[in-house]
Formats: sequence, C-alpha cells, structure tokens
Amino acid sequence: MLQVQFIRENKEQVITSLKKRNLDAAEIINEVISLDEDRRNIQAKLDTTLAESNKLSKEIGNLFKSGDHNKANELKAKTGDLKELSKELSDKLNEKSGLLTELLYKVPNIPHHLVPAGNNEEDNEEVFKEGAVPDLGENALPHWELAKKYDIIDFDLGAKITGAGFPVYKGKGAKLQRALITYFLDKNTEAGYKEFQVPHVVNEASGYGTGQLPDKEGQMYHITADDLYMIPTAEVPVTNFFRDEIINESDFPICCTAYTPCFRREAGSYGAHVRGLNRLHQFDKVEIVRIEHPDNSYKALDGMVEHVKGLLRELKLPYRILRLCGGDLGFTSALTYDFEVFSTAQNRWLEISSVSNFETFQANRLKLRYKDADGKSRLAHTLNGSSLALPRVLAGILENYQTENGIKIPEVLVPYTGFDMIS
Repeated sequence: MLQVQFIRENKEQVITSLKKRNLDAAEIINEVISLDEDRRNIQAKLDTTLAESNKLSKEIGNLFKSGDHNKANELKAKTGDLKELSKELSDKLNEKSGLLTELLYKVPNIPHHLVPAGNNEEDNEEVFKEGAVPDLGENALPHWELAKKYDIIDFDLGAKITGAGFPVYKGKGAKLQRALITYFLDKNTEAGYKEFQVPHVVNEASGYGTGQLPDKEGQMYHITADDLYMIPTAEVPVTNFFRDEIINESDFPICCTAYTPCFRREAGSYGAHVRGLNRLHQFDKVEIVRIEHPDNSYKALDGMVEHVKGLLRELKLPYRILRLCGGDLGFTSALTYDFEVFSTAQNRWLEISSVSNFETFQANRLKLRYKDADGKSRLAHTLNGSSLALPRVLAGILENYQTENGIKIPEVLVPYTGFDMIS
C-alpha cells in the first residue's frame, strides 16, 4: 500500500497519477489525509498524557521518600485520571489507525510514468515482437483437439474427478509438462535465482502482505476450517519470506525462483477463448521474485524481461511484449510487461507471463525494509515475473509445432523429455 507520508506530501501527484487507472481518487485521498490528521492529533495527545503521567510517577516516588504522603496521594489520584485518559486515547488511536489501514488497502499503486493511458487490454502498448508464425495450412487443429487426438491431456477426466478447469495430463503430455518445469527452473537457477520449494497454502497475513487480500478474495480458494488460502502464484509465499524483515543493503539483489501449482477460482466465461488450456482453475507455473534496492529496481525489471525473452527464443515460439495501460494494470503494480505467445491454430495471442515492479507497495504492507548507508530503515522494492506459466506455453508448443505426422518437441526440450515427437 502507499505510504501515508507520501500521500500527505504529494496529494495532487497521487490523485493525478491514479487518473491513469481511470480512478477519481480525490475523495478517498482526502479521507486518508483527514484520518491521518486525526490519528496524529490523538497520538500527540496520548504522548503528552503519557509523558505527564510518567513525570508525576517520578514526583510521587520522590514525595514518598521525603515523607510528604499527603501531596503524594494527591498526585496519585491525578495519575489515575491520566491513566484512564491514556486508555481512552489509546482506544481512539487504534480505531483511527484501523480505519486508516482499511482505507489505504483500497488505494491501488501509482502507475509508473511509462504506463500508457487506456481503459482495457485493447489499449496496451506493444513494445516488442519476435519469432516467425509457422504456416500450418488449413488442417491445423487447436490444442484441445490435438490433446484428444494424441491422448496427452484429458479434460473430461479432470471434470469427472474435480470439475471444469482441472485437466489431467497423460503419457507424453505429462512428461512434456514435467520437462517444461525442469527446464524453466534450470534456466532460472543458471541466471542466479535460488530455487525454493514452498507451501501451496498461505495464511491471511501472507495474502495481505502481497496484495491478494482484501482485493482478490473472490479469486482465491479459501480453506475456511483453518483460515488458509490456496496460492494463486508462488509470488505469495516467496515474497512473504521477507515479511517483517530488515535486510542488509549488501544483500541486494535477492533472487528467488519456485515452481508451484496455482489455484484460481475465476476461470472466466464460456467460448473458444477459455477452452482447453486457455484458462484453468489449477495450473503449473515457475515464478521469479526479486527484492531490490530502489535505485536498481527498474534495471532489474529490464533484466527480468530479457530473461523471459531468452526462454521464448530457445523454445522458438512467436511472441510479443505489451506494456500494460493504466486500465489493465494490476492493483499492486507500478509497471507491468505482459508476454504473449501466438497461438497459430486459434489465430490469437495468449498471455504467458507478467513481469512487474511493485516498487514499495508490497514492501510497505510486508514491512520489508533495509538499512541504508546512514543506518536508516527504508522500504525495499519487490518485483516478480512468470518464468513461465505452463498451460499456454504448452498450448503454443502443441499448436505451433504440429505436423501431419505428429507434434515436434522444441529442440531445447528434447534432453528433458527423452523424445522428439508426439505421434
């Protein structure tokens, strides 16, 4: 969430910046400032009251030592009144602080100056495109038909045992899925990311720390008996490693990678654009997370973009990069680049990765700080990216590598699969 001090000192800038998100934030920002003013006034009164109470306590001790019990008892009665006042002020302070925090949770991150104005995904800015789209001819099949033809993914079986959006990978389909996971992890660790295996469920504090709560409750699976949430991405547990931590400036950059299944309730509507692997309730993803010094975070973001480019170049898939407009930007992000692979059989682009810089927005929620050269505690910057999300990468491979004799395996994956064709 945004820092109150920053909002207070840059009110007009915040309101103007949030207009890029098509959000008229004047009312909520004014309310934040008003609540913060109330909170600060109460805090000042509480501090004065506590200071006076402490002063009187010392005087009472000295009076008892000197034998002036009457005066001491008079002051003791006064300290009782001050303690009662302190409790009232403390309760008011907690109430105002709680209301302020709830309000701040509703304010999204400020878009970076590179974020283009726009209302939705149609207004995103294409910044890069690479790779030749293969000519598959008139008989090209979408991946869900290829999956059935070669018996490598069973959507009906998944629906039988769980429900729609939970596919079962079979035979060479399962092997290809596993190969992709291992390949992505290997490439990430080669690039300096430390690999982790993490829990697939998190507590409420972790959800609030990275911004899934309270913004996305409806998109997460909630285990109500234990008040735990199924993770929508490995970003959540990995970034929460650093919740309530103060790290050394010399520790930057901190680079992490993890593979997890991801669980999301919102699988979308009906139609070809959500068929097959296009949108799922459960899918596999390899994630990269970075904790960076604020001065270096945008250089790090560019490096993450180049890293994902390298993966897609090796897979030889046609792809493009979009800079998300204000209307399509995620709640917590300051700047996001989306990668999309071209699905030749569907004749459409499929999102396969988002690479984002959250600046201090998550770190403020997480209380993730570092000590600068002067010994002052400052908020770090957090970044994350898909490296990569598997379903649509797999869909792109099946569709773009299909031939009359079967589906070729990208050359870089053959050492991982042990076969070069699905037929």
